[in-house]
Order: sequence, then C-alpha cells, then structure tokens
Amino acid sequence: MTIATICERGFAPALAAVDSGRIPGAALGVVGAAGERAVCFAGMAAVAPEREALTREHWFDLASLSKVIATTTMILTLAEQGRIGLDRPLTDAIPDLRQYDVVGAAERQLTFRDCLMHRSFLPAVEPLYTYGDDPARLCAFVLQREWRHGPPVYSDINFILLGIAIERITGAALSAWPLNEGLRYGPPPGPAVATEDCSWRGRVMKGEVHDENAFALGGAPGHAGLFGTVDGVLDFARSMLDGSLLSPAMMGEARRANERHRTCGWERAFAGWHGGDACSADTIGHTGFTGTGLWIDFERGLAWTLLTNRVHPTRHADSGITTLRPTVSDRVITAWDARESI
Repeated sequence: MTIATICERGFAPALAAVDSGRIPGAALGVVGAAGERAVCFAGMAAVAPEREALTREHWFDLASLSKVIATTTMILTLAEQGRIGLDRPLTDAIPDLRQYDVVGAAERQLTFRDCLMHRSFLPAVEPLYTYGDDPARLCAFVLQREWRHGPPVYSDINFILLGIAIERITGAALSAWPLNEGLRYGPPPGPAVATEDCSWRGRVMKGEVHDENAFALGGAPGHAGLFGTVDGVLDFARSMLDGSLLSPAMMGEARRANERHRTCGWERAFAGWHGGDACSADTIGHTGFTGTGLWIDFERGLAWTLLTNRVHPTRHADSGITTLRPTVSDRVITAWDARESI
C-alpha cells in the first residue's frame, strides 16, 4: 500500500464532512520518518465574502499548534542551550512579573515547566482584547494582574507568559525565531485560508490571526499566531520524528507525560483523546481552535496533520471536528499498519 493510499483512506471522513457542508475545506498530510509523504485536500479555502477553492499551497491559521510548533520548541531549545532551566521560575526571564508583590505573589513562583505542562493555577483564557488594543499595555496587564486561582487547566495565559519570557531572553519578537519553510507568523506570504467572520473586527479573517487575544497582542504571542501550509507542518513533524529538531534530552521532555497526560507543551496519547485509539502509547499531539491538529507516533515513525477551517464563517456551528479528528487518525494508523504487515 502506498503512502498516497494511506492518506486517501484517512482522508475519507474529512472528505465526507466537506461534501456534507459541515466544514468548508480540509487537508490531510501524512509523513513517515524516512520522509515519504502524501497530501489530500478538498473543498473551499473560503466561502465568504467570495468563494475560493482550497489548494495545497494555502496557508492555515494554525491557532494553538503555535504552542507546540513554535513556543515549546523555542523554550526547549533555550533550555538545551542553558539559557533557562525548566524548573526555574519565570522571574529568571521576567523579573518584573508581579513586581509590586515580590514576596507574596504566587505568579512569581511559577516555573517554565509549570506553564509548559499546564499545571499552573492560571485560568484557561481571559478576554484581554476587551481591555484595549495596545500590545505593550496588554503585555504589562498580563504581567501585573493578580490572576484568580483555580485547578490546573489548559491555559492560554501559560503560553502568553512563555512567549514574553522568550522575547526577554532573546531580545527579539517570537516572529524573529527561524522557522522552516511553510511556517511563519502572519501575514502569510501566499494564499490564506479564511477563518471567522469576526463580529469584533467586522470582517472575515483571512491572513490575519483569528484568535482575538493574539491579534490584540500584536499577532505573535506565545499561544497563537502561527500560519502554516500542510507541507510546512509535515516538515516540522518529520524533524521531530528523525530527531533533528531537538536533542534527545529535550525530546524526552516533549514525550514524557505527567498524570494528566501533559508533556512539556504536548499532550500524550490516552483513551478517548483527539488522536484516536489506534495510535501507540508513544504518541504526542495537539489541536488548534480553528480546526487544526498534529499527531506524532514515534513507535510507528509516523505523523499526520489534519487542517480544516471549521470556524469559517462562524465558530457557532457544529462542525463535528471532535469526532472527525479521532476518526481520521484511526483510519490513517489502520492503513499504515496494513502496509507494514504486507
């Protein structure tokens, strides 16, 4: 069975979702550790304000895939270089974090690992964009706010703080970090997939970051803002598979999970997760709100990415993405295993 056939079999549920109108468009990419790859795509990059067919060259708003492809990789690279310690407090890089309460502020005790593994007390999200549109002022707000405490949850605030730390350490915006071809912070250099018809900004977002907080923070914070083509995401995935992106020690950090199935940045496979039930236990993955996802099965030497524009033209519709992701994943793995058994 060819890699193209594996991709086609995995893509069938996504194609059905496009044909039924549940999502405008979708692309599935599959890559092996040796570099063999295939891509399938169908549907529309945009249906409003004008219709535009999806191509392999279109750039997707990767949303929270930014957390793992960009921010996590940057943090682990800085740790490998000895410029940060994962178990050191964020104040090593951000000494002015809660600077008016240096003794009692719990935020000053948070470590890089706490934020990477989403084990802080910080809330999942905060509508920062409703407080203004000055990135510097909003950044100061994030650093000086006394955040309400709660149980550990998946939190954008964790990664906004990590993004600020990276900028302080490197002296440059996250967008200055070198990325492989097919990945960059917006606006992308080629045709872009549309996301939502945003009531706040009064237009369909296309080539501009969908996430409101990311937009207000200047477009390239730690939690969102990255754009990518399907091949750009696959190139990243292959560099994870073949070990060329990170050192063995830092790859271990990306693959070793806590009791909540969280690694440094990623989520590790567990029953009922978005990456399906057929993957090996040594699989990590992540999703993005706009309808994106990436999974890497190290035991099989296999990675796949499903990119959709499920929020176009609105997030307030049942796209079926929570069912589609594991269904596609299971079909990809089943087809891959069938090839391997021949």
